[in-house]
Amino acid sequence: MSLATYFDYFILPILAVSVILVFIRLIKGPRVVDRVIALDLIITIGIGIITVFTIRSDQKVLLDVAIILALIAFLGTVAFSAYIEKQEND
Repeated sequence: MSLATYFDYFILPILAVSVILVFIRLIKGPRVVDRVIALDLIITIGIGIITVFTIRSDQKVLLDVAIILALIAFLGTVAFSAYIEKQEND
């Protein structure tokens, strides 16, 4: 079994199912915190999909996109946690 076959039949379907499940949590999430965590997880799974596609297609430029998405997700999580902490102190 080659690496490309492994990506096509195992990794990408697992990532697709996880995106669907997390998207359901994003829609249903009873609190805002659940929705923010789900959105962060969707971005993280998207980074995984981009990484798999980069390895599969041998286009190294897409890793820059994944790094930028990771930075945006990190900064968004930090900003949201600062917002939650500020709300709790008031």
